[in-house]
Amino acid sequence: MRGVRGAWIALAVLGLAIGLVVALATPWYPLPADAPPVTPDPARDFTAAEIARSRAFDAAISVPSYVSLALGLAFAIVLVATPFGARVVRRLPGPWWVQAVLGIVALTVIVELLRWPLGMWYETYLVDYGLSTQSWASWSIDRLKNIGVGTLLTAVMVVAVIALARRFARWWIPAAVGAFTLTLAASFVYPIVVEPLFNDFQPMRAGQLRDDLLAMAARDGVPVEDVLVADASRRTTALNAYVSGFGATRRIVVYDTLLRAPANEIELIVAHELGHAKNDDVLSGTLIGGLGAAFGAVLLFLITSAGPLTRRTGVRSVADPAAAGLLMGLMSLATFLSGPAQNVVSRHIEARADVHALDLTRDPATFVAMQKRLAVTNISDLSPDPLEYVLYSSHPTAPQRIASARSWALLHGRPEP
Repeated sequence: MRGVRGAWIALAVLGLAIGLVVALATPWYPLPADAPPVTPDPARDFTAAEIARSRAFDAAISVPSYVSLALGLAFAIVLVATPFGARVVRRLPGPWWVQAVLGIVALTVIVELLRWPLGMWYETYLVDYGLSTQSWASWSIDRLKNIGVGTLLTAVMVVAVIALARRFARWWIPAAVGAFTLTLAASFVYPIVVEPLFNDFQPMRAGQLRDDLLAMAARDGVPVEDVLVADASRRTTALNAYVSGFGATRRIVVYDTLLRAPANEIELIVAHELGHAKNDDVLSGTLIGGLGAAFGAVLLFLITSAGPLTRRTGVRSVADPAAAGLLMGLMSLATFLSGPAQNVVSRHIEARADVHALDLTRDPATFVAMQKRLAVTNISDLSPDPLEYVLYSSHPTAPQRIASARSWALLHGRPEP
C-alpha cells in the first residue's frame, strides 16, 4: 500500500517526540535528592477501623469494576477480530457517513446495555458507603451524558478517518494532523462546554476564604479570573477542588462539600491545584495527548493496512463505512493499553503539585491533616494491590503523599508531622 514507508518513519518520529516530551516534562523526582526518605505507612496515620473500611470498600467495588473492564475489552476484541461490527453497520440505512455514525451509536448502545447493570451494582456500593447522594434518575442522566459525550467524540473521529481514507491514499497525514488539532481543541473547550453539563457553578460568596484563595493565587503568580463553587453535593459527598481553564477563563473551582473542611486545609488543596497551573501541567498533558493522538492515527493506518485484519472483520478497507466497528474497537484497545503509562506520568505530576503546595504554604502539618481527611472522606484505597495501582491509580496513595510531606518537613528543618 502507498505511504506505508512514510508512515513507519512518521511513527518513529512521533514516538521519539513523545518519549522526549514525557522524559523532559515529567517531574521524576519532585523532592530534592537530599530529602530524607520516609516510608509510607497507613497504620501510622489511620485507625484500624479506617483501614478496614478502606479495604472493604475497595474489595466491594473491585468486582463490578473489573467485570466492566473485562466486558469492555472483550467487546473491543470482538470488533477487531470478527465481522460482528461490520454486519451491524451494513444493516443500517443512509449514506456512508450516516451508516458510520449510526453504527457507532448502535455498537455503543449494545456494550453500554451490557455494562449498565454493572454500573448500577457499583453505584449501590457508593450509596451504601455514603459516597453517593444521587437518585437513580439523576445517576442515569449523568451516565447517559457521559456516554453521549464519549459517543460523539468517537463518531467524529471515526467519520473523519473514513472520510480521509476515501479521499487520500496517504490518509494518515491529515488524520495525524487532525487528531493532534482535535486533542488541543478539546482541552480548551472542555471547561466551558463539558463541565457545565455535569455541575452548576456559582461564584463563591465574598468573604475571607475567597479573599485568601485569590491572594494565594496572586502570590503564586497564577492569574485567576474567579473562585467558583460546584454543586457536587447533589451527586457525592467526596471532597475535591481544581483549577480549570486557560488564561482569561482560568478559575478556581471548589466542591461545595469541601467548604465544610477547615479553611487552611481548603487553601492547601487549592495550593496543590495552583501547582498544576503554575507548571502548565494541563498544557504539557495536552501536548503529550496530541502527539499520542497523532501517533495513534499513524499506527491505525499501519494496522489497517494489513490485509488479514480487514478480511477477518469483513471490511474491504478503512474507506468502507462498515469499518466503523473495527475503528471503534481499535480506539478502545489503544485507550486501555496507554492507560498505565499515563498513570505513571500522572502520579509524578501530582507529587510535584503536592510539593508545590508545601512550598507555597510552608505547612506540612496541615497538609498531613488534609490528606487524612480526603482519604477518610473519599474512602481512598490506602494500599492498592499492584494491578489496581497500575490500572487505576493516577495519584499517589494517601500514605505516599503524607510520607512526602514528612520528607519535605525534615528537609526544611520542620518537626515531622
